[in-house]
Amino acid sequence: WLVIDRKVYDVSRFAKQHPGGSRVIRHYAGQDATDAFVAFHSDKALVRKYLKPLLIGELAPDQPSFESTKKQSLLEDFRELRCTVEKMGLLRPSSTFFFLIFLHLLLLDAASWLVVWYFGISLVPFVVGMAFFTTAQIQMGWFQHDLGHLSVFRKPKWNRLLQILVINLLKGLPASWWNHLHNQHHAKPNCFRKDPDLNMHPLLFSLGRTLSVERVKRETCCAFYLHLAHCNVYSYFFFSLEKRRRSSCLTITSINISSVS
Repeated sequence: WLVIDRKVYDVSRFAKQHPGGSRVIRHYAGQDATDAFVAFHSDKALVRKYLKPLLIGELAPDQPSFESTKKQSLLEDFRELRCTVEKMGLLRPSSTFFFLIFLHLLLLDAASWLVVWYFGISLVPFVVGMAFFTTAQIQMGWFQHDLGHLSVFRKPKWNRLLQILVINLLKGLPASWWNHLHNQHHAKPNCFRKDPDLNMHPLLFSLGRTLSVERVKRETCCAFYLHLAHCNVYSYFFFSLEKRRRSSCLTITSINISSVS
């Protein structure tokens, strides 16, 4: 069971049918999932129809509707900020912006192959082509990220279709795999054993003892990061992971290993 807007739902069977994956729901088992529900579902009226048969009760008036490890004042401030941002229209996508982004990605990718095809595979053309290709691949990763968040088009269907085109065909990774992991990341950001971004390959990477010590502190702040990140209103508000300087190269290596395994 979990709680949404002070209502308790039995999701034991529904978890297996959940479009976003069962792990996202299980991460909130026995907890308040209101903020995650708001962040992940754009068409809330449709989703609530599926919730009706799952309703089993409501919280008592004296029962708090937030986790004991989270600060009520922080959650209230966050929810007020979320409403303000939505009313100001800051979460509305710009079709022109994303069209230009997609166009320049295609041009960079095409240019990388044309340079090698026209000038040959000598050192200079190869380096120039590789620079174009690498830039395109990195930017495609962020573009499909926005598509995975359903932030480009109003209809989720169009976001999914274009995401498949970008990540499956142009990058060579499965969209379903990425969405499955990234949904968990935003459901429990920076929470050890729940955020896949922290689950480095056990044979190659080590997280250290400090991470588990700071776990409670980070779970207090998870809700604040959740909605803003899911709607691409990114503040660079990341928490220290054992206060270490982790190489981004090692992170990318770990992601590639997990994508294969």
